[in-house]
Amino acid sequence: MIDIKDLIADPEKYRASQRARGAAESDVDALIEASEARSAAITRFETLRAEQKSFGKKVAKAQGEEKQQLLAEVKQLAEDVKAADAAADEAQEKLTSLQRSFPNLIHEGVPAGGEDDFVTLKTVGEPRDFAAEGFEPKDHLELAESLGAVNMERGAKVSGSRFYFLTGIGARLELAMMQMGLDQALQYGFTPMITPTLVRPETMSGTGFDVEHDDEIYRLERDDLYLVGTSEVALAGYHADEILDLSEGAQRYAGWSTCYRREAGSHGKDTRGIIRVHQFNKLEMFVYCSAEESKAEHERLLAWEEEMLAKMELPYRVIDTAAGDLGLSAARKFDCEAWVPTQGAYRELTSTSDTTTFQARRLNIRERTTKEDGSKGPTAPVATLNGTLATTRWIVAILENHQQADGTVRVPEGLRPYLGGLEVIEPK
Repeated sequence: MIDIKDLIADPEKYRASQRARGAAESDVDALIEASEARSAAITRFETLRAEQKSFGKKVAKAQGEEKQQLLAEVKQLAEDVKAADAAADEAQEKLTSLQRSFPNLIHEGVPAGGEDDFVTLKTVGEPRDFAAEGFEPKDHLELAESLGAVNMERGAKVSGSRFYFLTGIGARLELAMMQMGLDQALQYGFTPMITPTLVRPETMSGTGFDVEHDDEIYRLERDDLYLVGTSEVALAGYHADEILDLSEGAQRYAGWSTCYRREAGSHGKDTRGIIRVHQFNKLEMFVYCSAEESKAEHERLLAWEEEMLAKMELPYRVIDTAAGDLGLSAARKFDCEAWVPTQGAYRELTSTSDTTTFQARRLNIRERTTKEDGSKGPTAPVATLNGTLATTRWIVAILENHQQADGTVRVPEGLRPYLGGLEVIEPK
């Protein structure tokens, strides 16, 4: 959730954020009105409650008719107090509901607009000129099938469309890059985690997902549990309702998990191969840090993602995602998109988001602050961030960019130690 006190103090800042997102500016005014209504309802309840307490003393001293009259007034006052208490609760529920649906305040400099309004921050590496090399590149699925790496037909037979088997070198490739990513994460102080893939509704919604209306989420109605689309969800809930000690710096986790997405809004898109599927594996970085450190930590996460892409020897670009494409939780998101030769386009491989204190406020995750004199200060919401180090989709870019004219695929040098020194993948 956003900081309602900050919104009331500087509503124009939030209106500008809403404009950039293409969202309703009137939601800012609705929040202010709901906050004022809540304060008025609480004041009325507390005033009546104080009056009720003072009446008790009057009744104790009164006699005869006066006492009977006071008792009648006490009865009415008790009803008024009860009604005022209910009204205060209702006002609080309305404010909380509005807060939970209001998106995070974007960072200064985030481009305004929707999906196509991103800004390219940098482009790294040059796409190969296959024509100059004298052959037409094959797409990742044709390559994968010839290498015995992917079986889509049997995936569909067992589970339906957009499911698959990674077989032979395909399975080895995924495990190799996941392990490479995990080794890099360990190098930078991350704690490895294998996380639950089923979570409770409060954990899913606490991370910023709309469990009631998000068609991308798989729900197990019988158990009231949700399949996660990223280990970010479980890792965000890991410290729910806790006070963290961040005196020695950020707490960093690397979550390895299977992920599930219904891809409900992608009919007809990327139906070939393993670009857009219902199930995949992912290694996700997740960080808890002080709010003041979140922007610097976000830059570090992006640098670690780029380090992985460099090891894979992939041409890529980094984009600053436009405000309208950020989702509810992110204040800023950088995507790393690798070049896919047969599509003649850059496609997302990683993203990293700074969600500031948005998720922590929803999940009640705080840190103990320190005063200037060194003594303990009040608690404050922490910041949370996430970023991808490796995922199944990377196989697409690896196969297409490193294919050779004879149908083999060159293994990037960084991956070779994780494949027993294998330098070239040959067709079966």
